[in-house]
Formats: sequence, structure tokens, C-alpha cells
Amino acid sequence: MRTLFQSCFFSFLVCLASSTGWAQDIPPIPAPTPAPAPPSPMPSPMPSMDLGPIVVSATRVPTPQAELGSSVTVITADDIQRKQQRTLPEVLQDAPGLYLQQTGSPGGATSVYLRGTNANHTKVLIDGVEANDPSAPDGTFDFSQILASDIERVEILRGPQSGLYGSDAIGGVINIVTRTGSGPPQVRAMMEGGLYNTFNQTAGVSGSISRFNYDVNFSHYHSGDTPVTPADLVPPGRTPNADSYDNKTYGVKLGAGLTENFDVGIVARYVDTSLLSTSDDFLGPEPLRTISDNQQLFTRGTAHLVLFDGVFEQTAGLAYTNYHRNIFDPNTAPAAPNVYNGGRIKADWTGNITVMPGEVVTLGAEHQLDRIDDNTPVTASMTNDAGFMQLQSTIGEHLFNAVSLRYDSYDRFGSKATYRVAPAILLPETGSKLKASVGTGFKAPSLDQLFQDFPAFNFFANPDLKPETSLGYDAGFEQALLDERVRFGVTYFHNDIKNLIDFNNTFTSFVNIGRATTRGAEAFVAVHPFDPLTLRADYTFTLARDDTTGAELARRPKNKASLNAALQVNPQTSLTAAILYVGPWIDVSRDGSVTGLMASGYTLVNLGASYDLGNGVTAFARVNNLLNRHYQEPIGFLHQGIGVFGGVRAAFNSADYIK
Repeated sequence: MRTLFQSCFFSFLVCLASSTGWAQDIPPIPAPTPAPAPPSPMPSPMPSMDLGPIVVSATRVPTPQAELGSSVTVITADDIQRKQQRTLPEVLQDAPGLYLQQTGSPGGATSVYLRGTNANHTKVLIDGVEANDPSAPDGTFDFSQILASDIERVEILRGPQSGLYGSDAIGGVINIVTRTGSGPPQVRAMMEGGLYNTFNQTAGVSGSISRFNYDVNFSHYHSGDTPVTPADLVPPGRTPNADSYDNKTYGVKLGAGLTENFDVGIVARYVDTSLLSTSDDFLGPEPLRTISDNQQLFTRGTAHLVLFDGVFEQTAGLAYTNYHRNIFDPNTAPAAPNVYNGGRIKADWTGNITVMPGEVVTLGAEHQLDRIDDNTPVTASMTNDAGFMQLQSTIGEHLFNAVSLRYDSYDRFGSKATYRVAPAILLPETGSKLKASVGTGFKAPSLDQLFQDFPAFNFFANPDLKPETSLGYDAGFEQALLDERVRFGVTYFHNDIKNLIDFNNTFTSFVNIGRATTRGAEAFVAVHPFDPLTLRADYTFTLARDDTTGAELARRPKNKASLNAALQVNPQTSLTAAILYVGPWIDVSRDGSVTGLMASGYTLVNLGASYDLGNGVTAFARVNNLLNRHYQEPIGFLHQGIGVFGGVRAAFNSADYIK
């Protein structure tokens, strides 16, 4: 497989040299033009039908959402700004098909359960960089650390996606794309304050000059004085502490078109956070707060080449991910920090060949190295070489299909082959869409599970673990009425998951013994009664069971519903309202000693308003948790009650000041 990757990469360099005239002394490839556009979207034979936004993650080829058999939700920068969402957990909270669980305050560990699968069964990409944490015990991505100020769009791709993306994609893929600069220079800034000692700021500049584009962004998010520990859990003689969180995020995205058919770019994101939180000892919540410092770096460079008038385009990329976590608990003796380091280097090549109009073949090769290095001490690594291919087809004027195959070869446990088929049928005469998909997924064991021993607790890793595997399918329809002012749809999904990694019978190691089934339905209704008003309601029903015990899987609510409304009162004034209902779920106690507890559901109401003051300045305000619900999620962790926030944002385009 490594030979395959090397040959693909070499062919890219040869084509590059011949197309640009750089036959000699080819320089090293710099970085990626963020979100390089593969061939133009698959041709749309039905211009009269609303085909929705362009989606990249479902097929790696920009494709109208309506022509995809996969279930995808796209959240845009306009959606995020209109609802005044500051963090990725806020952005994802009411998305269909997933349950988001955050341990109390902002900055608390946040997991996503996509279609009832485990928290480590979702692959996360940030501008093409695989962001899942190699140093996390089970490889779970912590969504709490990502701020939303520079996000251009979020694509939530549901269902097994290992046929294109390999490990971690049993539940699906969440693809985060940040802003790309274009047009005259624009300066932007935002300042916001409110309850819970909240103080947020952002600043950035973006634009393009000739063939060069740029976007530079800084975000600071601060939330303090958040009570997280329920009073009944505080041991006598101890005083509960409030949590506090601070996040500074720096982002840069640069691109350059060196010739008409060749461009390069680089994207980098650095996150520096600090969380003061209450940890537990054998008596309960501790008297002194734990300090968790976290630094994350995501960066990727790409070179993108288009040949033969767009018939063949290819992208070579090199990405680097690094995590550094320092956790200090002053209640322990001797007090010493626990340090965790994890990193990933990934080289990839992707080529898209337009065989004929409506027929695109995608080929890809990847080489990846994951490593951990912490103060246990444990140093370990794992490599993977992979190749994949996909055929995306337009058959006639109504049928669309994507078929993908992938082969991964790991140096630790061998190989894994996966696939996915996702057809869709469009009937513009009736405004109908039928869609379905079937595919397989897998989750490679984490480096911690393979190599991290705890002899003091008689617990040892298992280097013989195999991947968790799944087979999943879904089927559904969407219908438009009244000139598409009303849209609704329902999708049924089902996943069978095997070889789940769990504790052995003596709780001294890990073994592949688990089996689970998740199934349910996702339904939506979107109404646009008149131009200023849009309404959308989503409902997700999920059943997730452990097949070995018959018990419900923890932290998977059966019912989740949301209602979102946006009203443009006049050109200056906009209003938003969101209602989120999460039903009861099975949980464990805060210390993990009691299982099978029933957690109470909750309902949140959030409101927002903004007013354009002119000259690029907008005032805004929002109210979170209007009903002041005091709920625990998970059990033992309180969330914020009512919150009132307000501020101003500004955006100045240099073109407005040039006469």
C-alpha cells in the first residue's frame, strides 16, 4: 500500500512538472489551498428544482445536496451568526440525528453520539485535517475546544463512511470548513459580554489580491462562575466551586494560484485553553479545582493541479495534528501534573477523473502515522496505509449514485476493507426525492487501549485488539410542496456494530466482546410561508441497545426534537427563536459506581435579536435557556441557567471607502 501511495504522489509531481514547465528542481509541496475545488459539481439536469447547498464530504466531489443518497445536514456561517452561536457544541446542539453531551460548563468534555453510535465513532475533519485526538483513551474528539467565529460551514454526514474515510467513521463524519478570503480586504471584529462572567472577542481580516487569498482570525472566549456540582453531591465540610473556562484560538488560511491550473495553500489553527473544574475523590467532589491546560495544532498544506480542461484534477496534501494536555489536580499528593501528548502526520493524494459527463472516478491514497508520548511513561505509534476508489454517476435525468471501496492496512493489527453505496432518485415533476445508502465502518483500537498499562491498579493494555466493525443502512424520502415553500421528509436508519472494545470479565484489560444495534428515524418539516420568515422542525428517534445484555446504551436519548424560527422584521432587524427538547436517557452516577439511572429530559428556549446600526456596525443580544431550566447532563453535572448576553460586531469592506 505504501508503494501505491508513493506511485500516486510521484505521478502528481510528474504531471505538475510537465504542466508548469518545472521539469527540474521541483520544490517541496507547501500546503493546501483550503478546500480546493475538485471538478465542478456533478451536472444538474433539473434546474427548476431546488438542489440545496453544495456538499463536499459525502463524495469528496462538490455535489448538490439533493443529488446525494447520504443523509447530510449543512450549517452555514449565516446560520451560526443569526443564532449567535459561539462554540461548536452550540452549533451542533440541535442538529438532527445526533445527541451532544457536555459535562456541565463551557469547556467541559463534549461528546457526540451520532445515530446512537459511540462517542468515538465519529470522524472529525477541520479543513481536511483529521482532528480526532490520538492521545485520548479511546480516540474521542472533544468538541468543546472549537470556537465558531471563523467557521464557513459544518457538514454533518450520517451513516457509516469508512468506504471513503477509514477508521472512526462508524456513525458518520463531521466536516468543519473555515472561511476562505475573497474580494477586497475586509476587517471584522466582535465584542460580547454577559452573565457568568462572559467576555468574548473576535478580530479578523480576509480578502484576495490577484491570485492570492487570505483569512486571518483571532477569537477569545471566556466563561466563568458556572456552578457545575449539584449541592447534594458536595461532601460535608466542603464548599462547591464554580467552573471557569478560557479559550484563545488563532487561525490562518492562505492560498495562491501560481498558474491557471495549479494552486497551493496552507491552513493552520492553534487552540490554547484553560479549564478550572471540580474533580472527584473517594468522598466526592474535591475542595480544590483541577487545572486543565490544553494546546491543539491543526495544519495542512496542499497542492492542487487541474489537467486536460478539468477532466483530471488531483490534490496532494500533508497534514499535522498535535495535542498537548496538562492536567494538574492540587488535591493529590504528591501534587504533580499529568501530561499527555499525541500527534498525527498524514500524507494524502486524491485524483478525480471525469470519464464522461456525469461520471466521475475518484482515486485516493494515504499514509498516516499516529503517536502518543506521555508521563506514564508510554511511547507508542501506529501507521496506516490506505487506498480508495469511488464512482459517482448520473444515470439518465433522475438517478444518482455513488459507490466507494477502501482498503486500510495497519502495522499493528492487519488490514480492513470497507464499502459504501448511496443512490438517490429525483422526481422534479412531483418535487420528490428517494434516497438510500448501505455501507460498512470500522474503528481502530486506540494507542492507549493497545499499549497503556496501569500496573498499580492491575490493569493492562491489550496489543491484540482488533477493530470495531459495523454494517449500516438507511432509506428515506423528501417531498416539496407549494413551490418548495414546504418541505418534509423521513429517514429510517439501522446499524449493527460488532467487536466493540470493552473490559474483560475481571476488569484487568480490554477485549473485543461487545455487540450493539442502533436504529431509529429522522424527520423534518421546513416551512417558508413568506420571504421574511423561515421555520424548521426536526425530530430524531433513537433506539440503542447492547446486544449482549439487552440493556439500553447509556447517554442515548430516545427522543430529541427542535424548532427553529428566523424572522427578518425589516432590513435592519432580525429575530431568532430556538426550542430544543431532549428526552430522558439512561446514565450512570457521577462517580460511575451506580449504573442504569434514568436522567431527566429537559427543554431549552433560546432567543436572539440583532439590529444593523449602519456603516458596517450591528448590535445584538441573546437569551439562552429563557425558562431557566436547572438540568444535569450527564447526571452529576449542572448546566448554566438563564443567560443574557449582548454586544456589537463590525465588518468594514475597503471597497466601500475607495471612490
